[in-house]
Amino acid sequence: MKDWSYENEQWTELPGHLKHLPLFTRHFDMMSWFFRLLWGVFLKFTFRFYIFLRVKGDFHSLYKQYPRLLVISNHASHLDAVSITASIPFRYWTNLYISAAKDYWFKNALFTFFSKHCLGAIPIDRGDKKGEAIKLCLQLLSKLDRIWLIIFPEGTRSPDGYVREFKRGVMLFSERTETPVLFLYLEGNAELFPKGAWLPKPGFLTIHIGPVLPPSDVQNINERYKEWALTINPNAYPPEVASREPEMPEPETTEPEPNEPEAVD
Repeated sequence: MKDWSYENEQWTELPGHLKHLPLFTRHFDMMSWFFRLLWGVFLKFTFRFYIFLRVKGDFHSLYKQYPRLLVISNHASHLDAVSITASIPFRYWTNLYISAAKDYWFKNALFTFFSKHCLGAIPIDRGDKKGEAIKLCLQLLSKLDRIWLIIFPEGTRSPDGYVREFKRGVMLFSERTETPVLFLYLEGNAELFPKGAWLPKPGFLTIHIGPVLPPSDVQNINERYKEWALTINPNAYPPEVASREPEMPEPETTEPEPNEPEAVD
């Protein structure tokens, strides 16, 4: 399959309900490559000399084994998306997508340019009642041969650093497109750049690369992620949640609808 581009015939083949979305191009001309390279160099220095990024695990073997993945993580900081991006080798970035809150990352021309050319972000309108951004993500996960889509299943940044219950959109993406789920856990993100802060503090940030879960329902994803995250950080969840026994799944009577889309905010 050719590189995905919203400015060529691949874009015109998308259904009508997706065409009006204010999306970026995935075709990398010289300008796009130039700004992506500048961003990569900036991240390399930032996460080596200001914030010391450590990655525990191997993205190379995962990339060879899993061309399509939902990459999920805890979310407590504006550092989260950029640190995950920085941890993934630059040569894989053309297949890396990030779901980003449209009201923040696309709020003006400067942010839109940065989100398009540096982050490769998909704008998620959290007030959208028609689910058009969700339909777009489903379209990409279904049609692209290679895609790693970063989403934050909590839906918004945690105000206290604790992991919150995942929303049901991650199940919709995983089960409907038969896409496996890669677990990541960011350790130190809430301390370095808590919600409400203007700038991050220097320090250590560790990204733990976890297991890959086959397409699954949200309850199973929640429980498996919690079990794994607590082995890394016993305080990852609020005490009352960390000590709670797993619940027996209830049978689905209707097709689940997602809550608000999971996006970087």
